[in-house]
Amino acid sequence: QVQLVESGGGLVQPGGSLRLSCAASGIIFNLNDMRWYRQAPGKQREWVAVITSGGDTDYADSVKGRFTISRENAKNTMYLQMNILKPDDTAVYTCSALNIWTRNDYWGKGTQVTVSS
Repeated sequence: QVQLVESGGGLVQPGGSLRLSCAASGIIFNLNDMRWYRQAPGKQREWVAVITSGGDTDYADSVKGRFTISRENAKNTMYLQMNILKPDDTAVYTCSALNIWTRNDYWGKGTQVTVSS
């Protein structure tokens, strides 16, 4: 059974930092491109960042220079380091795994991030 479990969300003041984690089980982690998405209330889901199975990364323009995605294959875990957080970053953050061979796509349930003073 595939599970992706996000953690690390919470309430933080503007300018602060949070580190999200996505722990995967039931998949061959190093054969998956891993991605973060977010969805704010009343808005469509937005892609945030990707780290490929080979370790290449890319970011949405809105988070470039502030967020860093990484992965630790030995722990089947992906991370999102979020710095200089803004109120506009408030959203439910969800991780996703895309198998590079089968194209099977798996999703977590998300973790809430709230940026507010």
